[in-house]
Amino acid sequence: AGRSIARSSGWIRFPYYHHVFDDERRGFEIQLDYLARFGDFISLAEAVGRLRSGDPIEGRYFCITFDDGFRNCLTNAVPILLDRKISAAFFLATDYIDRDPATDRDHLLDFFDHREVLMEFLNWNDCRKMIEAGMEIGSHTLSHARLSMLDEAGVRQELTASKRLIETKLGRPCDHFCSPIGIPVRDFKPERDPDLARQAGYSSMLTTERGAMRTGDSPYRMKRDHVLANWGVHQLRYFLSP
Repeated sequence: AGRSIARSSGWIRFPYYHHVFDDERRGFEIQLDYLARFGDFISLAEAVGRLRSGDPIEGRYFCITFDDGFRNCLTNAVPILLDRKISAAFFLATDYIDRDPATDRDHLLDFFDHREVLMEFLNWNDCRKMIEAGMEIGSHTLSHARLSMLDEAGVRQELTASKRLIETKLGRPCDHFCSPIGIPVRDFKPERDPDLARQAGYSSMLTTERGAMRTGDSPYRMKRDHVLANWGVHQLRYFLSP
């Protein structure tokens, strides 16, 4: 009660999702329409450009991203985004892209530690369609690895091999990286991994640390706010208000 997104400005916020299931489509529409009342939607490339420029950020901006690469993002989220002329970024765990649930069931079940949910992932043709529609594609590592559990060589392999594969399959640069799970210290090493992402040729590294990005903040430790597409707008107001 009493919270309002309109009480502050001079920031970019990054609501992020993992999925938009069939029964979440209407909720996703409501959330986007609600956010549009308080600020403008910008692409990830524009958001990173604003942060890298060092120029003052005036107003309020939202940049939508999706983690993992589930196929329902194409079938359910992209049409809604296109209808509202919003560009979003989708981060792929590339070892799971282009896998057939019928023949790669065991591998796909490995995505979750509990091995109880079988998700359908995007294929490369899906990704090409999304790019043609104005969406952006980034890396979420090869194997959805928790970087903090890897040595430096292992992190470099996850960063560079996934980037190279995306660029080969899609024929364009892969400029953005998103750390799986993404909580600083627990899931990635803040003193090591952002710099490894920079060395690998990425222009940004996104995390799951909540909060707003403001002038002077580093694009290699970008804060985002996790959202479920079936949440009510009161939950968006809670997380996105000062």
